[in-house]
Amino acid sequence: MGRARTVLIGGGSISAAIAVLHVVLTFKPEWWEHIAGALESPLASMAEEGSPATRVASVGLALVFGIWALYAFSGAGLVRPLPWLRAILVAIGVIYLLRGLAILPELGMVRSEGYPAQYVVFSSISLVAGSLYLVGAWRLGSRSIPRAADQLRTRS
Repeated sequence: MGRARTVLIGGGSISAAIAVLHVVLTFKPEWWEHIAGALESPLASMAEEGSPATRVASVGLALVFGIWALYAFSGAGLVRPLPWLRAILVAIGVIYLLRGLAILPELGMVRSEGYPAQYVVFSSISLVAGSLYLVGAWRLGSRSIPRAADQLRTRS
């Protein structure tokens, strides 16, 4: 479980950092311009106009990434085991990897069309996070996740 713990703490830390970023964006919606890369971005434009939708989006995303961090930390043994732990860790890893695969077209678009380079950074971070979640879930193995019945026996 040592390596599973390490990689899941790494993946959870990435998710936690992204959650914190979105909390900051809740209070500083004008920063969407820097995150989104250009004023042509719908979120950046909405933030510039003072739309509450950017705050709602920021809060929603902060909650999602916070829950993802919680699942990684649960798999690492830092918090109690959460329901469907391994399956959800795999799902999170797959979502991150799918987002990260956008790096392929983004690299060409950065060179040829002036596409914002930070999207390549975001895709790289997603690839790393997805890999950490999937490796952590794989290393956990089904035997290392305590079942609810086992937990009840150890508490009594």
